[in-house]
Amino acid sequence: MFVRAVKNKRVILNHDMQIKVSIVDDDEGIRTGLAALIRRASNLRLVGDYEDAETALQEIPRKPPNVVLMDINLPGINGVECVRQLKATLPMVQFLMLTVYEDSDSLFNSFKAGARGYLLKRTAPVRLLDAIRDVHEGGSPMTPHLARRVVDYLSKPAGNSPLSRVSSLTPGEREFLDQLANGYAYKEIAERMNISIDTVRSYVRTVYEKLHVHSRTEAVVKYLRG
Repeated sequence: MFVRAVKNKRVILNHDMQIKVSIVDDDEGIRTGLAALIRRASNLRLVGDYEDAETALQEIPRKPPNVVLMDINLPGINGVECVRQLKATLPMVQFLMLTVYEDSDSLFNSFKAGARGYLLKRTAPVRLLDAIRDVHEGGSPMTPHLARRVVDYLSKPAGNSPLSRVSSLTPGEREFLDQLANGYAYKEIAERMNISIDTVRSYVRTVYEKLHVHSRTEAVVKYLRG
């Protein structure tokens, strides 16, 4: 915990309220740039940066973060396998893939391994900071293009599946799912729908319950099938 003076008032900033972030990337320049970006963000705290999966697998369990920014193309063990191993021992940690790969296999394999977000390294800094907060709050940040690719990759004919529960959704919940399908983060959805972030979180809970799903991708796929 540390104290900062603002207009003659003492404002206490508790480290426990900050989102702890770790970085795994073999490119020193990218790693340094991400570290500087996170250090400048008021509610984020860098707790580790690692150049390979082997080091991350040893060190991250010792200093668990809330969110890990994970590259895919790492020397030795790749980022997808690193996520799979870490997720098995640290289920509460959220993984956001930050990569140059746009192919469907990398996308889908990352989510199967336990990642909850997938962005390209050319993502704007402001968007990346929002994505870190979003994945920490339970979202699955992706660009609209990548989100549509995930949906197309996962969507299969429903066959003899049970009757769709999509009909039970309210117009607001349907609009919310439309925004999710286009890859918008929760903060962006709140702005586009002119609602509060608390209302967005309420939509998340009710939509997941009505559709009997546990993730953003499952919700979108079931909605588009319905």
